[in-house]
Amino acid sequence: MKAASYDAIILGAGGAGLMCAAVAGQRGRRVLLVDHADQAGKKILISGGGRCNFTNIHTAPDRYLSANAHFAKSALSRYTPRDFIDLVDRHRIAWHEKTLGQLFCDGSARQIVHMLMEECARGAVRISLGRSVRDVEHADGRFEVHYGEEKATATALVIATGGPSIPKMGATGFAYDLARRFGLKVVEPRPALVPLTLGGDETLFRELSGVAADVVARSGKTRFREAALFTHKGLSGPAILQISSYWRHGQPVGIDFLPGQEQDWALAAKRERPRTHFHTLLGELLPDRLAEVLAKKIGLWGELANMPDRKLEDAARRLADWTFNPNGTEGFAKAEVTAGGIATDGLSSKTMEAKRVPGLYAVGEAVDVTGWLGGYNFQWAWASGWAAGQAL
Repeated sequence: MKAASYDAIILGAGGAGLMCAAVAGQRGRRVLLVDHADQAGKKILISGGGRCNFTNIHTAPDRYLSANAHFAKSALSRYTPRDFIDLVDRHRIAWHEKTLGQLFCDGSARQIVHMLMEECARGAVRISLGRSVRDVEHADGRFEVHYGEEKATATALVIATGGPSIPKMGATGFAYDLARRFGLKVVEPRPALVPLTLGGDETLFRELSGVAADVVARSGKTRFREAALFTHKGLSGPAILQISSYWRHGQPVGIDFLPGQEQDWALAAKRERPRTHFHTLLGELLPDRLAEVLAKKIGLWGELANMPDRKLEDAARRLADWTFNPNGTEGFAKAEVTAGGIATDGLSSKTMEAKRVPGLYAVGEAVDVTGWLGGYNFQWAWASGWAAGQAL
């Protein structure tokens, strides 16, 4: 079988791959986009509860984790949230802003996938779905890709196959295996934006499954104020998902259950309402079930009048920095994204091209750049895909 010839072959029809293909195609490049899934943009379709949190207006490089904190600056500055919003507006997709700068479709995430497919069509991109890549060869400045029963060659190859998060959707570590074959380093991949699990004495908190509270979650010097949710396995909710990207095994996670409260709130309540029970007072600030469990763990049960000031001060300090010791995470199966990936020191921050392998590019989640929760990872997909698409 004779191999079809293209200017670029892009592996992976997720957000970054679709954007890269559309940009390159509309620049006149002959592009082949290949994915083993039978549908493009599968991760886009499930995002944001089916409405796709497609970007965040507060996007900035300091909201991304990477071994090289500066790597994302170039792409993010050249393709901004405003650029993607303009694209969405041109396709007349209605959207709205939720909390913390998160933008969602009014309708369905399918609108974003349809938009990207239309952009690819404008660039005459050939899209081949439902065909797994069987082999990739490289010789004489050309890449040859065997996919399904077909093969194709091109002077450029783009790795846009993401990371192993959500394997039930077909996610794998293919990007890393391919990168290593070409001599690129890989920063150890790990689950990010993922629930944490509790064990030992902390299993009692599993009784609170379904209870949520506004907290400040801390890991080291990093803090996030959002909701935390107790689950039958441990801790979840936006604050926990955010902090999970920074957490490492063996480290504690601190929770301020009463952000914004004055330090002497308990003593002030004792002076003003001495007959109030401590768990009742706490229940005015937190969900009742959570207040009762925390009061029992602290060991304060009864009227405030009968409690020494020192114990109330200790309780306030503990509630402001309650220490949990997670024994793990719920893994790639529940992780929204993957931290780590293809090392950025082997890539150009401007073009996403491998420094030592001309014509080889890596974009999106496959690269060691991981954003916060709330549309940041999609913005990285659009920006890195656009950067590579401009260079192909």
